[in-house]
Amino acid sequence: MTPEHRIAVCPGSYDPITNGHLDVIGRAAHLFDEVIVGVVNLPQRKGKTLFGVEERLAFIADATAHWETVRAEPFSNLVVEFARDNGARSIVKGLRAISDFEYEFEMHQLNRLQAPDIDTLYLMASPQYSFLSSSGIKELATFGGNIEELVPDRVAARLKEELGR
Repeated sequence: MTPEHRIAVCPGSYDPITNGHLDVIGRAAHLFDEVIVGVVNLPQRKGKTLFGVEERLAFIADATAHWETVRAEPFSNLVVEFARDNGARSIVKGLRAISDFEYEFEMHQLNRLQAPDIDTLYLMASPQYSFLSSSGIKELATFGGNIEELVPDRVAARLKEELGR
């Protein structure tokens, strides 16, 4: 019997990618044969992004280059459709706090109605990243805070260019 090639999708806006995102992606890469980082082209929940989809994809490609089984792709449809189009039967999301759980629980139920054959797995944030969010990083960058240990170097440099005062 041949083992099934297990593919997972890690969806998000990644505006920008943080070390917390990378922690979840890396942990998913150990659980699955292939991980597709799905970058929402025009996120509904968060509105306009600071960085365009191509730049967000480039940030992710740069930060995940050492994982041969990880790639980033843009998407503009339902995440379950994106997963199905890419042969994935799993969606992997990170959870930081109760507020994340409430939103993700609702999305999980809606996704299950659309695609009962696709499961969602949740990885708890590692303690050092449990407070980390893209919006928090952007706020720190706006006011000159130290973001170097929270995002990849390329992202930190671009945030300083775009948001630094």
